[in-house]
Amino acid sequence: MSTATSHFTPPARYTVDPSLAHRRATAVVTVRGADGAPLADADVVVEQTNHEFLFGNIGFELVAHANRLAAGEPTDQYDETFAERWFDLFNQVTLPFYWGTFEPVEGAPRTQELLTAARWFAERDVVVKGHPLVWHTVQPRWLLGKPLEEVERLQRERIRRDTADFAGVVDLWDAINEVVIMPVFTAEENGITPLARAKGRVETIRMAFEEARAVNPGATLLLNDFDMSTAYECLIEAVLEAGITIDRLGLQSHQHQGYWGREKTLRILDRFSRYNIPIHMTETTLLSGEPMPKHIVDLNDWQVASWPSTPEGEQRQADEIEEWYRTLLSHPQVEAITYWGLGDRGMWLGAPGGLLREDATPKPSYDRLHALVKGEWWTPPTTLRTDAAGRVDVTGFRGEYRVSAAGSCAGFTLATDAGDAEVTLTTAR
Repeated sequence: MSTATSHFTPPARYTVDPSLAHRRATAVVTVRGADGAPLADADVVVEQTNHEFLFGNIGFELVAHANRLAAGEPTDQYDETFAERWFDLFNQVTLPFYWGTFEPVEGAPRTQELLTAARWFAERDVVVKGHPLVWHTVQPRWLLGKPLEEVERLQRERIRRDTADFAGVVDLWDAINEVVIMPVFTAEENGITPLARAKGRVETIRMAFEEARAVNPGATLLLNDFDMSTAYECLIEAVLEAGITIDRLGLQSHQHQGYWGREKTLRILDRFSRYNIPIHMTETTLLSGEPMPKHIVDLNDWQVASWPSTPEGEQRQADEIEEWYRTLLSHPQVEAITYWGLGDRGMWLGAPGGLLREDATPKPSYDRLHALVKGEWWTPPTTLRTDAAGRVDVTGFRGEYRVSAAGSCAGFTLATDAGDAEVTLTTAR
């Protein structure tokens, strides 16, 4: 997934396509039997098994569940239902690597716990992302008071350790998070803000990317931020001019104060597409209750005793979810969307931003998104007839497919750059 980018030439304005033709591909698939001979003049069933596009969500709530399953311990019905609905919709997960909770005691990281969860997702064909390797928030208290040189050494070691320990399971990382505000952050004392202030934003980013790439050269590394102002654009340009490779741009979109709308979303995408770096919408929240007041600057400052989901809000959320996803998929630079929380239980700020209610029942937004991802944007099982050379023409949404006949099957990838495919059927398990 790596994209080498040390400088940029602004491309022509990207053209959005609501028909999503750019999300589809066509290939000639040659089907062979177990003996290697073409399966001529035969009926075969072709069905999609996964999307190329990354429809993501966080998996924070399922880390303990995955570990209980691995240990053979009992799990409760809520977790079972939650997990079932998670896997029925998403194919990419973001797991929590906040340094302060990942390594609350110096030298005792929660590596095995997170690795068990990461493998559990990966075994179910889910792309796993770690979030984040460097951030100034949720920092370990034991880092306070250490000299800057020691903080930098420990941060570099942390990046290398975790990137190496999870390589092959977690190869997608938010390498560094929210650097625009990092050197001037004042909400809480931490060890990373003084380091970023001393090194500067660009060199702090270089540290994160170079240390991660040194131990996992194949990793896909994101620069991620919530600041959609020109400050983020200036930072990106400075990073590229410094010769630092950014694999993907992460754009956050916590819309607690109201839905951005299609026009604003497309304006933002056009601005950040000019670097010709694929875009991941890394953190999306849309509410099914009352929006947060506009005068709140730091979303963390909004603390309320109750923030309920409402019937009217749930319908509004469903409509916004549909337009949001349709808009993002229509833009060719977007290759991933991560929704920030599946259920209202444990939602950031206690907001009614989940697609499931507190009891794990689906809101209209879940059903609406499911109808898109696994309905309108999913190639259904189709019976096709091979020709005399065992060939069939397959057209569908880019992703993973399976072809089967007479109890045997084989998989293939449908992608714009994959070309035609040859598959040999094996006995289905």
